[in-house]
Amino acid sequence: MTTGSAYEPPPTLPRQLARTRRFTLGAPTQPTVSADGRTVLFLRSRAGDDPVGCLWALDAGTGAERLLADPAALGFPESPEGELPEAERIRRERARVHASGITAYATDGAGRLAAFALGGALWLADADTGEVRRVPTATEVYDPRPDPTGRWVAYAGGGALRVVRIDGDGVAPEDRAPAEPEHDEVRYGVPDHVAAESMHRTRAHWWSPDGTRLLVARVDERPLRRLHLADPSDPARPPRVIRYPLAGTANAEVTLWLLALDGTAPVEVRWDRAGFEYLTAAGWDGHGPYAAVQNRDQRTVRTLAIDPADGGTRTLADRHDEHWVQLVPGLPARTAAGALVDAADHGDTRHLTVDGEPVTPPGLQLREVLGTDGGSVLFTASAEPTETHLWSWDPDRGAVRLSSEPGVHTGVRRAGTLVHTARTPRAPGGGLTVHRAGDVHPVVSHAQAPVTATRPELLRLGPRDLRAALFLPTGHRPADGPLPVLLDPYGGPALTKVTAAGSWWDLVSQWFADQGFAVLAVDGRGTPGRGPRWEKAVFADVATPALEDQVDALQEAARLRPGLLDLDRVGIRGWSYGGFLAALAVLRRPDVFHAAVAGAAPTDHRLYDTHWKERFLGHPDEHPERYDACSLIPDAPGLRRPLLLVHGLADDNVLPAHSLRLSAALLAAGRPHELLPVVGAGHSPGDEVTAENLLLHQLDFLRRSLGLG
Repeated sequence: MTTGSAYEPPPTLPRQLARTRRFTLGAPTQPTVSADGRTVLFLRSRAGDDPVGCLWALDAGTGAERLLADPAALGFPESPEGELPEAERIRRERARVHASGITAYATDGAGRLAAFALGGALWLADADTGEVRRVPTATEVYDPRPDPTGRWVAYAGGGALRVVRIDGDGVAPEDRAPAEPEHDEVRYGVPDHVAAESMHRTRAHWWSPDGTRLLVARVDERPLRRLHLADPSDPARPPRVIRYPLAGTANAEVTLWLLALDGTAPVEVRWDRAGFEYLTAAGWDGHGPYAAVQNRDQRTVRTLAIDPADGGTRTLADRHDEHWVQLVPGLPARTAAGALVDAADHGDTRHLTVDGEPVTPPGLQLREVLGTDGGSVLFTASAEPTETHLWSWDPDRGAVRLSSEPGVHTGVRRAGTLVHTARTPRAPGGGLTVHRAGDVHPVVSHAQAPVTATRPELLRLGPRDLRAALFLPTGHRPADGPLPVLLDPYGGPALTKVTAAGSWWDLVSQWFADQGFAVLAVDGRGTPGRGPRWEKAVFADVATPALEDQVDALQEAARLRPGLLDLDRVGIRGWSYGGFLAALAVLRRPDVFHAAVAGAAPTDHRLYDTHWKERFLGHPDEHPERYDACSLIPDAPGLRRPLLLVHGLADDNVLPAHSLRLSAALLAAGRPHELLPVVGAGHSPGDEVTAENLLLHQLDFLRRSLGLG
């Protein structure tokens, strides 16, 4: 007789994906290098199924790790969503963070003092001594940031931007607000919706290098439309009121202010706000404060130097484009000598520029600027859209590639220490290595190994050289006969899905393949990494080119693999823009697609935010025909294929009204369909059981709809 604990079989991939938060738990992330290059701080939970993030320190010389801050030891084994301050809950939704505990932190200039929010309170961790202490504050805490000298911590709370003076024994003798809101819909130090969702700007306050002043964004949401998100499962609960900038309507009024800690009056930063209403970036370096602003049609971005004395501005650079100026994360920036680091589109290449001159070669597409260190620039770029590599530029050596293995790479560098993050087929959650003075130390990852192994075949299809990944069932043989097909795209401007790296979406595609499908993921026109012309092929029409590319890729794959694909049983699934593309496919090409699953699909583009939708379609008052042509609502009467609509009822990015309005139009037209509302879920459902069962429900729907046993 065998005794002991009962055998627990390994989880299925859907359960493992949900339990591990798509394999992010246990993986090291958000590294920061100290000013002397000797210490690397990072976040990591204790196990691949532990959602509570901890703060760690690593010795860059020896690779030895120390645990600095453990929420469980501080009395916070979990951080339930309901206990989060509203601003923090929104930050996590914008960043698609599903973990708890310590999910973000910031350091002083030396990289010694780390500040983080936990349970709405302010905590400080000293990387040298290991001391962790809670600091009393006047309000709940959002985005705490030490000043470069380590004497103050600024944070947003109660609508105000507040500062806390820290002395040696951990007592906070001062907590005051250099900027307080004049109205309950005015906030200091918190980014507006379009900045966080569409511009890559997650910050809204920046310290001066000497720690005596702050550059702070003020957001006045009174011009915005008031929308309501209700929970139909709890009719006694009042709806959540949100301010949302619907396309064609007013944006929040965003201004910049210079605040001094000596009590002098705040100074407003002055620029042509009527002509440039978007604040896309800001900062404060050794050459003073700066900002980048963009006009409403997004065809011009202006970089400004700010006079710290009176708030006046002067133009450092202008970028123009006939369609839109693409915002590159990390820009603008400046080198230690004051050279402006920016981007420029010349021909079909997005170049890195320094002082206005391109410093990267034709064909190398700039993706992100990761930082400057002295006179050098660390950035990522793609020569081949399925790979993103880590690069460095300096005046002496020019542009040098630092990564070699096919995959998606990024990193941080300071004082001779490079922290390299590589997402490859061997490490879908990303692996970190620390490089210093010839020594290489891998950072331990506790991320789980997937129970499913991916085996995609990367293809280049048709005259447009479409990048695609084909997934087949494990052990499939040509003699097994043709397979039903499932297209699994994102297909939109936000991301590239077909890469040489492992990813959680590759695992999902492989899981569907192992259920008996040939799964095809295709990156069509509009996706990043292939140059400005490719990206801007969707200008004025976000529907037709993207759908054409999915159809062409399917037909070309069938031609290249004769007898493999059953074109009489073709399904398509997607989420967000991919959900829009899936619904579009069965509505407009029912001759090709026989069933679709559309998750969180933007069905009426007038219901999405100003900055994202007007970038591609213009202002709806000026170009209503573009919005009409790309809307799915008018196509509802033509549906003749099975369609499953899935939407989180707490989604404040793609509002639930999108799927509900399409469902209403389908019902009014007498067109059968299925609608699955997900109670309490945002744009990316994170609940373990819900996330698992969503995949299982999609599989069941596709099997039923395509006539599979």
